[in-house]
Amino acid sequence: MLCIRRIYDNILPVNKSTLSQVQEILRSQFPAIDPKEIETIAEKLRNPFKQRFRMILFVAESIRGKVRGFALLLHEPEIRFTYLDWIATASARAGAGIGGALYDRIRQESLALKVGGLFYECLPDDADNCPDPAELKQNQARLRFYERYGARPIVDTAYESPVKPGDTGMPHLVFDDLGTDRTLRKTFARQVVRAVLERKYAAYCPADYVERVVASFRDDPVHLRPYRYVKPETVIKVVESRSTEQIALIVNDRHDIHHVNERGYVESPVRVKSMLKIIEPSGLFTRIKPRPFADKHLTAVHDADFVGYLKRACAEVPAGKSLYPYIFPIRNKTRPPKEPSVLSGYYCIDTFTPINANAYLAARRSVDCALTAAREILDGRRLAYALIRPPGHHAERRSFGGFCYFNNNAIAAQYLCAHGKVAILDVDYHHGNGGQDIFYRRSDVLTVSLHGHPKFAYPYFCGFEEERGEGEGEGFNLNIALPEALDGEKYRKALSRALRRIEEYRPQFLVIGLGLDPAKGDPTGTWSLTLRDFAANGRMIGALGLPMVVVQEGGYRTQTLGKNALAFFRGLIEGANQWADSRHAPTHRIHGVVLRDGVVSEDGPRVRRLVEVTGFFHPDEIDVAEELIVERLQKGNASGYHFVMADHYGRLAGYACFGPIPCTASSFDLFWIAVHPDFQGRGLGRRLLVEAEQRIKAAGGSRIYVDTSQRVQYASTRDFYEHCGYRLEAVLKDFYAVGDGKAIYCKALI
Repeated sequence: MLCIRRIYDNILPVNKSTLSQVQEILRSQFPAIDPKEIETIAEKLRNPFKQRFRMILFVAESIRGKVRGFALLLHEPEIRFTYLDWIATASARAGAGIGGALYDRIRQESLALKVGGLFYECLPDDADNCPDPAELKQNQARLRFYERYGARPIVDTAYESPVKPGDTGMPHLVFDDLGTDRTLRKTFARQVVRAVLERKYAAYCPADYVERVVASFRDDPVHLRPYRYVKPETVIKVVESRSTEQIALIVNDRHDIHHVNERGYVESPVRVKSMLKIIEPSGLFTRIKPRPFADKHLTAVHDADFVGYLKRACAEVPAGKSLYPYIFPIRNKTRPPKEPSVLSGYYCIDTFTPINANAYLAARRSVDCALTAAREILDGRRLAYALIRPPGHHAERRSFGGFCYFNNNAIAAQYLCAHGKVAILDVDYHHGNGGQDIFYRRSDVLTVSLHGHPKFAYPYFCGFEEERGEGEGEGFNLNIALPEALDGEKYRKALSRALRRIEEYRPQFLVIGLGLDPAKGDPTGTWSLTLRDFAANGRMIGALGLPMVVVQEGGYRTQTLGKNALAFFRGLIEGANQWADSRHAPTHRIHGVVLRDGVVSEDGPRVRRLVEVTGFFHPDEIDVAEELIVERLQKGNASGYHFVMADHYGRLAGYACFGPIPCTASSFDLFWIAVHPDFQGRGLGRRLLVEAEQRIKAAGGSRIYVDTSQRVQYASTRDFYEHCGYRLEAVLKDFYAVGDGKAIYCKALI
């Protein structure tokens, strides 16, 4: 069995091993590659700004983690194109269909990124330019393969012309329209070619060569070579979308065997049926069959004796009967009770969660569903929904309760942990005590729960805000306990706090415990959230832009369950699309940005991370950026530092810092203006600058001065100020270092 998954970095051991296998394939298959280039792959994954491309790495690997092939895609979000840098299989796997599977995945990713086309290079497939018969045959096979998808070399340009005298075998530039039948326009093609030659081949292609090649693209639309190997009517046109709108839906197909026909037992099969009736016709979901997973995933978060007890106890209860705990002995692990009715209380936290013949079977299938959803995320989906019952978030390491037997959220999070940091966001009305218990002493999983205060809401004994974790896990558990009466607006204020903490944690994955019991009229809750509130909550969470596993928890008012769930997922998609737009569609404005003047203690580390990821600043400059926040917090206006902060659904998107220049009548310095790379090119920098100028003018300021470097890296910064009406007043040669002068700009406000 083979799966294709994306590698985000080499921080985790599993990814280190995978990346080293990728590098070994490169060395063996392409011995002419500079070894230094192979070694820098990990750095480029972590920091795309140095090479001005966003690198995306997919690997095809066996269930034992053996890499069978890989594809390395470069994404340029401003020009909006993708470039396939490498695609290769292990030598023993050639012809096994792995290359085709990887190329399909690359096309899916490119389509989801909403680019204008996929480009790559292929060596010549004619004898005049490739005299070696074996190499010629290989090149022809490669271009024949790509032609099946409609991808063909660009012709009638100077792209294949030699850079230096004696260069031979220059590659074709191939264009894949991704099944859209889109023609390749001249202006777009010129931008792509310039980016490829100036960034990828900067050390090899001189400026005059780049200009000559770019200028050679004169036809509009650009010409592609006629089909040489396949008939046009046989071209593969359909590309399965991998956009954020697709949600993998995994339903527990055994949930209805767990049916307790007793008055007041609200956790019933009709919950799932009422939700499916509404959400499936929406077209937002793709049904995925649950896969079976080994018991080792249960015992990774639950004690083995507890798992064994549930399996045995459920099997021993006669069909149609239920065993309810009613005695709760002190839990002495060395001497558990023998009597079944007493032993159930040894492992349970309440009196209303029964043991019966089908409870284990249904709960075990819920685990499979949650793990299948997690696997879908690892295989490249952005959203997966495990619609399951019984739920799981009240199940602790060695106890069950609250209708929950196994903690599906925790099991999914543990499964994802091998591939990156995970945050669990529990939005059920009741506290997620199970996740807290399981991860309370760990820092690799952040647990966040918004819930009714335990003074009035189940499970009553935990969920207090002072419970923050212990040992290594201290600070990695956040409880937001909310009042008994709560509307949607107040809920979203609390949710913003939760999302800020998640954003600060910077996880690779988010697991959402979706409780729909905060809804108005739910028999187990006291809040009054409406359809619109669930949609708004979904938008806020989706805007995090993380791959998300959504696991169904509570929600018992069957008249509105499906509608509220659909509203939440529609909001989740909208939020995810807003995030995608902020990264991949720089021509669109950013929605949801809120500006504020004040700074809070969390802004120090947030500012530090923001300026770090821009890739522009030295470590000492980054230290200064954080220090200014600290000084403002300590001294207020007396610090001389004033801020405009831009938040995007709880995330710091950018900021500006300014202040009066001492010993002047009305001159101000603009100390900092920085925008997170995800939001650059969208007008946010200009908006922050205008806001700063307005505040300076309101404070009596008449002139603004701003300093920046003369380095080539800062050319776009200087252009930005000049376009905003700033005039270059002076250049101090070699101010920062030899060859790095200071440019001083000024703008008069009156």
